[in-house]
This record gives sequence, C-alpha cells and structure tokens, in this order.
Amino acid sequence: MKKAAPKASGPGKQPVHDLAETEAGILARRHLLLGWWFMLAFLTLGIVLETLHGFKSGWYLSVANANRRLLLTLAHAHGALLGLAQIGFAFALANLTTWEPANRRLAANCLLGAGVLIPCGFLLGGLNIYAGDPGVGLVMVPAGALLLMMAAWFTARAARSRQTQPPAFPAP
Repeated sequence: MKKAAPKASGPGKQPVHDLAETEAGILARRHLLLGWWFMLAFLTLGIVLETLHGFKSGWYLSVANANRRLLLTLAHAHGALLGLAQIGFAFALANLTTWEPANRRLAANCLLGAGVLIPCGFLLGGLNIYAGDPGVGLVMVPAGALLLMMAAWFTARAARSRQTQPPAFPAP
C-alpha cells in the first residue's frame, strides 16, 4: 500500500498530516464501520428475539429452552455492547496520538477478535442445545473475554501515558 504524502496548507505551505491517511486513521475508520455494523446486526437479533417472544414461540419461550433464551439474549446484549465498544475505540484511536503503533494494532486486533468471539459464541451455544446443555460454540466466549481484557488493558495504558495535558477548566 502506497503511503500518501502529507498535504501542504496555509501560508507557509507546512505539511499537515490528515488522520484518515495514517495507520491510526485507517484503524479508526475500520472500527467505526464495524461498530455500526455490529450494532445493526445485534440490534436486529434483538428484534427477532422480541418477535419470537411476542408470538409465544415454544422454540424460544418453553421452559425446556431456558438456556437457549438466556444464551441468545446474551448474544444480543454482548454484540450490541461490543459494537459500542468498537465505536468508542475508534474515537480513542483518534485522540491517543502517542500510542505505540505495535500496541495500537494489537489492541485493535484483540478488540476485533472479542467482538466476533463473544457474541458468536453465545449465539452458537444457544442455537444448538443438547439435552439442556449449551452447544460447543460457547467455548469461544472465554477466549473472546481474554481478548477483550487485553484490548482494554492496552487502551487504558495508552490513555494513561498520553503526554499532552488535559484541558484546564476555568474556576467558577
């Protein structure tokens, strides 16, 4: 991929680096885009679950399928919340300008992995119930949780080590 040259602007024609052209900008756009798609997908799942509930579907509401109902609800909730986390991470990427590129990429990949593994693990675990026990897809959830913790840790470290001062608030 060819790297774009900095744009010149202003009276002295100083180079200005556009965030969208940097690696952080590309990652931010990817997380923003995926975050909204995750939101759409898992909010749609929530509407499907509400519809099943409204039509009193035995596949969803019967007492024998309580685990299915729980796991599908967890898939919906975790998927939507991880979509919001992707969107928040996109804004963090834009603001944490001193973040080391290797750690930034690692956190981004961990968050993407968590965004797929956690809700999909709950979803697959809830779709295939065997004698009341969840399906094998549920084994993806702990791996996703570990990835989510790593992404949060790398992001928290980057936010803590930021070298710029927070804005000063005027005294009342």
